[in-house]
Amino acid sequence: MAFNGTWKADRNENYEKFMEAMGVNVMKRKLGAHDNLKITIQQDGNKFTVKESSNFRTIDIEFTLGVNFEYSLADGTELSGSWNMEGNKLVGSFTRKDNGKALTAYREIVGDELVQTYVYEGVEAKRFFKRS
Repeated sequence: MAFNGTWKADRNENYEKFMEAMGVNVMKRKLGAHDNLKITIQQDGNKFTVKESSNFRTIDIEFTLGVNFEYSLADGTELSGSWNMEGNKLVGSFTRKDNGKALTAYREIVGDELVQTYVYEGVEAKRFFKRS
């Protein structure tokens, strides 16, 4: 599957602004922009196993497309939602548990990169990952 592999964060667009909209304090935003995030994705049909490893934490996430699950961001924000496949793009629809607001995430392969896009309260950010 196209997403399978290990991906290392290469660069960000508007990521600090996105974290600010999410309510992440300035210190965590500065650290988060340089977290050296590495994502390992293994897809087996509709089931995904994702390992996220950064300067702050390592977490294993398992999900099935279209099935709700709980997830917490590196800053502790709790989410509930699901991932679905739309064409060749993974689309995540999540709701924050603390305020009920929506967070949408997209993962797609563009050229030789994994592009992860986040949209929250009208603020869009992108993170670009290179296969390692």
